[in-house]
Amino acid sequence: ELLKDQEELAKRREEAHKEERDLSEEEMEGLMRFNPKTQMMISEAKTHDKKVKLGDTIKIDLEVPGDFGRMAAQTAKQVIIQKLREAERGNVFEDFKKQEKGIVQGVVQRRDRSGGFIIDLGKITGILPSSEMMPRERYNLGNRMRFYVLSVDMGSRGPEIILSRKDKRMVEVVFNQEIPEIASGEVIIKGIARDAGNRSKVSVFTEDESIDPIGSCIGQRGSRITTIIEELGGEKIDVIQYSDKAEDYIKQALSPAKVTSVELNEEEKEAVAMVESDQFSLAIGRGGQNVRLAADLTDWKIKVQDLGGEKEISSDDDMDDVEKALQTKNTSVENTEEKKEEETVKDSAEEVVE
Repeated sequence: ELLKDQEELAKRREEAHKEERDLSEEEMEGLMRFNPKTQMMISEAKTHDKKVKLGDTIKIDLEVPGDFGRMAAQTAKQVIIQKLREAERGNVFEDFKKQEKGIVQGVVQRRDRSGGFIIDLGKITGILPSSEMMPRERYNLGNRMRFYVLSVDMGSRGPEIILSRKDKRMVEVVFNQEIPEIASGEVIIKGIARDAGNRSKVSVFTEDESIDPIGSCIGQRGSRITTIIEELGGEKIDVIQYSDKAEDYIKQALSPAKVTSVELNEEEKEAVAMVESDQFSLAIGRGGQNVRLAADLTDWKIKVQDLGGEKEISSDDDMDDVEKALQTKNTSVENTEEKKEEETVKDSAEEVVE
């Protein structure tokens, strides 16, 4: 059959040659082609193995050129090693690309010149930039930690893996790993706001009335949330109930402070949260942390006012302004208490005189 096809191919080539053109793909289609590098005639094959049949595969030794010396052999060896390394890098890249936006475990290996750390991930090392490190967290050499895989790219020297400890998506992954109801989709994380190393706020929701979404995250005697806090280096976690009603959502987001009422400006997407005087500092938080996280979580600009109308602090105020306002508020409260004490002493003295 191969011989017949070769004869037919020869005829077609001759016709094409007369017409001064090349054979088209359509004319070549359907014909068996002979490749001298991978095929041989049966007569030649029988010189290597007398029992060979049509369609069989045989192994033969390749001829080595006479001038194939030491230098050529060394070059060939280097090329093979290089190809093997490239293949290994490709496999490592594919493995870690699957773990992108997930969490991996690694060992702190050494500090790099930019102030970050090189992390040993087993088959390869990753980079923890200084910008992705949590404030006040210690990275001692040899420490085994878990890291969020920020990105995986193929560079000129192989896979480049950028890690993070402060990305807020790490909180979501840890919750998903530690809380079965979230992993199964019964409880949904609706939002996360994070001040890495200090505090995070996580809003949760479920359509199943038989499930307590907050209780599921906290666990019995706080067992689940304690594990998450330890994983995040002692960072405090506020788990709150999500609501599609902005007023309720903002009230929940400002916890642990108790909010009396919330007024909304839909056009500007601004909210004014009214609180009792003794809840003002709690609603704002140290350095404005609580109100900023609440604003980030709800995607509303939030102003906190005390019911007396004396003080107002916004989520986008400078930290210095927040601290000054809080100090003034505390001084005002202290002066009021001192005045009450003076009046009490005065009344007592008058009673004694009488």
